[in-house]
Amino acid sequence: MSLLENTQRLDAIFAKAPLLPVISIQREADILPLADALAEGGVTTLEITLRTALGMSAIALLRRERPTLCVGAGTVLDGRQFQSVLDAGAQFIVTPGCTDELLTLGLESPVPLLPGIATASEILMGYRFGYRRFKLFPAEVCGGIQALRAFSGPFAGVRFCPTGGIRQDSLVDYLALDNVMGVGGTWMAPRAAVEAADWQTISRLSAASVALLQER
Repeated sequence: MSLLENTQRLDAIFAKAPLLPVISIQREADILPLADALAEGGVTTLEITLRTALGMSAIALLRRERPTLCVGAGTVLDGRQFQSVLDAGAQFIVTPGCTDELLTLGLESPVPLLPGIATASEILMGYRFGYRRFKLFPAEVCGGIQALRAFSGPFAGVRFCPTGGIRQDSLVDYLALDNVMGVGGTWMAPRAAVEAADWQTISRLSAASVALLQER
């Protein structure tokens, strides 16, 4: 796929589902019930991170057992991991930062790459390759809403998915910005609820977040 086609695919993913739960799997038994709890609340696009050893197998399991979900891979750090998540069936790839290696791989990737940035210089690095869609990470540490407003001046046409420190009570303010296409975070599936297998709470938090979007 060309970079333009993948940009259009990213836009379609976030237009359909602007909430992106960032998930780090600690127990294999949690994979399917956690995904089902999020989906019951209306959240059907997931970022499964490679922060744990179960990330790769979770992506493959979800693609096989829950084909109606849109499953992406997060915390992809290098070319080896990039190819591995493609082999696992990831439908999009998210990185915490930019390298020439990752940006080059994304140019002709069969699935979209959403590279992470924290500064204007990193945006320019991706911009040189042709990227116009980025993850702002860690969003709150990097200036959050004020940083995104500042970026909108010099980077017209660039859109972001901020992730890192965002909560349910701030997501609407982020999504009100013209250059924000989606918001990622962990508040929909807090660790304590996952550890307790409290899937009802996760469904409730997801539904409440979706309801906030519908009220905008």
